[in-house]
Amino acid sequence: MFRISLFAFLVYFSSLLPVQGQTGSTQISWDEWGVPHIYAQTDEELFYLEGWAQMELHANLIVELYGRSRGRASEYWGKEKVDNDIMVHTLGFPELARDWTAKQDPAYKKLLSAFVRGLNDYVKAHPESVKPENRAILPLDEVDVNQHLCFVVFARFVGGEDLGVSQKYRDLGSNAYAVAPARSASGKAMLVQNPHLPWHGEYLFTEMHLNKPGLNLYGSTLVGFPGIAIGFNEHLGWTHTNNTIDNADTYLLQLKDGGYLLDGERQEFIKTTKTIRVKDSTGKLNDQSIDIYKSRHGPLVKMGSGKALAIRMVGMDRPNIGYQWWKMATSKNFGEFETALKMAQIPFWNVMYADKQGNIFYLFNGLVPKRGEDSWRYWNRVIPGGKSADIWTEVHPYADLPKVKNPSQGWLQNANDPPWTSTLPMALKRTEYPGYMAPSFMHLRAQRSAGMLQDDPSITFEELAAYKLSTRLELADRILDDLFMAIDQYGTDIGKEAKEVLSRWDRQAESGSTGMLLFYEWATAMNPYNESMFAVKWDETKPRTTPDGLYNPKYAVQALEKVAAKIKATYGSLSVPWGDVYRINTIPQELPGNGADGSLGIFRVAWSRSDGGKKAIINGGDSWVGIIEFADIIRAKVLLSYGNSTQEGSPHNGDQLKLFSEKKLRDAHFYKRDVDTNRKRLEVFKNGKYLGDR
Repeated sequence: MFRISLFAFLVYFSSLLPVQGQTGSTQISWDEWGVPHIYAQTDEELFYLEGWAQMELHANLIVELYGRSRGRASEYWGKEKVDNDIMVHTLGFPELARDWTAKQDPAYKKLLSAFVRGLNDYVKAHPESVKPENRAILPLDEVDVNQHLCFVVFARFVGGEDLGVSQKYRDLGSNAYAVAPARSASGKAMLVQNPHLPWHGEYLFTEMHLNKPGLNLYGSTLVGFPGIAIGFNEHLGWTHTNNTIDNADTYLLQLKDGGYLLDGERQEFIKTTKTIRVKDSTGKLNDQSIDIYKSRHGPLVKMGSGKALAIRMVGMDRPNIGYQWWKMATSKNFGEFETALKMAQIPFWNVMYADKQGNIFYLFNGLVPKRGEDSWRYWNRVIPGGKSADIWTEVHPYADLPKVKNPSQGWLQNANDPPWTSTLPMALKRTEYPGYMAPSFMHLRAQRSAGMLQDDPSITFEELAAYKLSTRLELADRILDDLFMAIDQYGTDIGKEAKEVLSRWDRQAESGSTGMLLFYEWATAMNPYNESMFAVKWDETKPRTTPDGLYNPKYAVQALEKVAAKIKATYGSLSVPWGDVYRINTIPQELPGNGADGSLGIFRVAWSRSDGGKKAIINGGDSWVGIIEFADIIRAKVLLSYGNSTQEGSPHNGDQLKLFSEKKLRDAHFYKRDVDTNRKRLEVFKNGKYLGDR
């Protein structure tokens, strides 16, 4: 009996081992959700097949993104794209990408080249996958990948606020949790990965599983990026959130005689002229000249008659962003992972980490300029550009950055709040860092985030998943009692009717929650991002219980009655189920939505746009979700809200939205047994050549 049981155990254990490619061959096993499980022998083979798989999933999107990042979008698609091209050339991305391609680590150059070969080879094998109007962008090369990386990292994140992108997406950010064994019911560390980005374009993630001898790596990356940016392997996992870092500055320059003033003296701009080609409505290409001006502060992004704006961003001298991600992804312990972090190539994004040894770790990651003025407020504005002392040239090293490892509280969180509130009571002292390192606040979503962990001394995997999917509103718990008292004092009939609806409401943004629409419209009218609505402002000594109270109770009631009258006129009732209004747009039908924007103190972030009528369509928020428990056998639940393909006609374009609507996650097929069981198709390669499907 013992021998039979031992044999059975060995068979079972072998089924959990990472899948490896056959000798001399590589392969992609596609599962029921369109996730490519890639098996290879070398890093280069992995990157080649990842390029192939990304193109299979997103051929037209990748080509369009790369074409736009080239600064030639108006040449390919018309004059509507001229502003995009002007920005790309003004910020110098074409030159920067060529410089990066020349300077990148030789080992990473090989991986990048393999990725590009995979992209191009897929199109050669499947030319019909790319629309005719997109074929002019082909073939692709390493500079295209680097230029797209530059575009996304600098134009959308590092410089996003200064360039006006962050204002467009107020909730662009993420949630992250790390739970230590002491706080975990299983005694194993756990991690939550949860970026919040728009559900379109360069913000979309794609899901990948990469295997080679000694590596079993699962996770996601932005479409068109090689490697894995958020992931986990058999030893550890990590995720990113947008941090409260100020590593781009906009300067207001005073112009004089065709130049600008610096320290009271006139300086010459460095002027260059570029020519772009613009396609008109007939298909004819016309030349358009672009004048580009650079100051000592950086390139000019706007020029008037007497003033101009210049932008300065960190990280353009760091060409190995992708290589650092790969070093992080292939680490086997905290020491190796931290060595990768010390490469300091990634200029933005917090890092949250957990591993099988039970370590948890938070890093306020990024390149923070060393500045003369020790004030957050001084730098978090448009800066008068007259002083050369305000033109920073150096950044803080890794050792200077706020970080927390294995706090006694047993948990770490970040919901785009500053590093000081990564755990409570605070393990980091703000006064021990430069004043410009990060601001001091804890918005309601972060308070809700911390509260769920702080209030639970023994967190199960299932509870952690429930916390991730929670639609409970911190703002409702904080302010409804004050609003009800104000209604009793100032309310008219419709105000009292609104109170009845809100009294019965479950204070959640579930699809069936009645009262959520009323509260959402009232809160939006009050603008919870602005503390002026509260009687008690946020207090660093009371981070989880402030702000509180209504600053102007009478006005709050008037605002409630105004939105209540509008809702009743539009929908005929104040008791409208949230999911009847908050919708997920799918083909051929819509689905009820859940969640809301993070200003309301909700952990389940889903923001929307109006459809022009009675509905709001979710178009951003929870994107990639990963919940991982680092037990002897890794346990992982995941979801890619909008599905793993953008190709027209793909069954995986939107196929996970139903799970999103139902607040469900799915199993990550991480081990051989699960991959084999759920295989729907197998692509086989040998010596870099596609042999066909099996």
